[in-house]
Amino acid sequence: MMEKGTKSRVNGSSSTSGLTFKVASESWEFEQISRLNYETFVDEIPQHEKNDDKTLVDRFHDENTYFICLKDGQLVGLVASRDKRPFSLDQKLDNLDACLPDARALCEFRLLAIDRGYRQGRIIQGLLTALGRHSIERGYEIAIISGNVDQEKLYRRLGFVPFGPRVGTAEAMYQPMYRELATLLEDLGALFAPAHLGESDLPKPASENGRSKRHAGRGLVNLMPGPVGIAPEVREAFIEPPVSHRAPAFVEDVKATREQLCRLVGARNVAILLGSGTLANDVVASQLSLRDGIGLVLSNGEFGDRLIDHARRMGLSYRTLEAGWGEVFDSASIVEALDESEASWVWAVHCETSTGVLNDMTALKEACDRKGVSLCMDCISSIGTVPVDLAGVHMASGVSGKGLGAYPGLSMVFFDDEVQPSAGRLPRYLDLGLHSATDGVAFTMSSNLLYALKAALRRFDSADVFVEIAETSARLRRSLLEMGFHIVASDAHAAPAVITVALPPGVSSVDVGDDLERAGYLLSYNSAYLRDRNWLQFCLMGDFPRDAVEPLLDFLREFRPEPIAANASL
Repeated sequence: MMEKGTKSRVNGSSSTSGLTFKVASESWEFEQISRLNYETFVDEIPQHEKNDDKTLVDRFHDENTYFICLKDGQLVGLVASRDKRPFSLDQKLDNLDACLPDARALCEFRLLAIDRGYRQGRIIQGLLTALGRHSIERGYEIAIISGNVDQEKLYRRLGFVPFGPRVGTAEAMYQPMYRELATLLEDLGALFAPAHLGESDLPKPASENGRSKRHAGRGLVNLMPGPVGIAPEVREAFIEPPVSHRAPAFVEDVKATREQLCRLVGARNVAILLGSGTLANDVVASQLSLRDGIGLVLSNGEFGDRLIDHARRMGLSYRTLEAGWGEVFDSASIVEALDESEASWVWAVHCETSTGVLNDMTALKEACDRKGVSLCMDCISSIGTVPVDLAGVHMASGVSGKGLGAYPGLSMVFFDDEVQPSAGRLPRYLDLGLHSATDGVAFTMSSNLLYALKAALRRFDSADVFVEIAETSARLRRSLLEMGFHIVASDAHAAPAVITVALPPGVSSVDVGDDLERAGYLLSYNSAYLRDRNWLQFCLMGDFPRDAVEPLLDFLREFRPEPIAANASL
């Protein structure tokens, strides 16, 4: 349990919208908490008796961690969390644990209260995001609440599941509810997106408080490279009851999904694996370990460096060709490296997610073809974001999340020729030939993840998705450059779905990312390689509302840091 006054990354941070979200730590903050509690749970919801002081100190006050929203020194919203039993619902329900999924690490969300003049999406979004981070960081798995019955629809849309009988009085009736926390932050991004949850779901604010209506209540828009926003039809497919991976109908659905994937990228074969892109690259490395000769691994960023690490861990014989982060490989250097190394295979990243550089796969294919060398590609961030043609590629890795817009958890290895089992030379799950020899279902596979992927692939029946990403990316890049931001990847070699921005010294990418999140935009900036370089990323993957880009640009124009020269050095 976080003690009062302990700093968190929301503590003391001011959003550029004029709102501050933090953990309550000052005596004057606790005084205002008691007054807002009184206004909410005495005046508005008659749950407690009136008193002359017009303050209400919660009975669990000393155990609560309060997340608050301040505007100009005035408390306008709060929510609390505690993890000590008995919870308030323990005293209202017999055998609370029997009503919940398998008893795991529990916490209680309490006392959601927002000033009547400020009831808008920005505040509830910021409070729940701060509360969600706190809960997940501390290992809580399930949160329980007593949801006011008048707001039950809102709580349901936020992912809370009702259980047990209602509790309270006729004047203050509550529905016990719970939600699992593993996907809380991801779900908040989708549930608060403009298309799903906006001001219409909340009591109206008294005024816009100095901000344009364009920004009000927009909620969290997911512009991360993963997990990405999930479309409603993909969510619906995911929640269907699971089926056996040995059921004939499921095996046929796996076959159909594999065919869809191969059509999308022009590949001959694909194996679908239960695991992340790291697993898919381990499978590629395992297949390369069966070959004679040495290879050449290319790296111009974090994920090229990871390919080198895959090769090293698998004990492959290889040399490297490395370029600076944000730089590209020219054809002459690739041919020269092939001549010098006498490599029989090349392994490279297509979309280098760390920098936003799209490496030239066509040039790689041409160079490898002239030399009679097998080409392997990491296409984890390119499949689903740009047209990908794997004709002439020996093996390539991909994932169900990111550009394909499904849930993380499935990965894939595309391959050009039939592959035979390794005769015991490889671990079973890393043996691509074993997957190939068993109708694509060698081991247990999640039907939920598979059907979500199958649903997500339907949007690629036309090339419109690639056109939309490219147009949105061009508009965003152009505006960022006009505002003085430095984009790591040049226009000539930019991946449309990943825009990595380098901020100048004195402007923290974490602070800017936090501010943008409180303004309603989830960006990538917390990975170590981004923090170390003071970078943050705008990613156009999965299901994101195209109409959210203009409000984002408005926000950046109003609150950008000092102009940064377009040719600033890194």
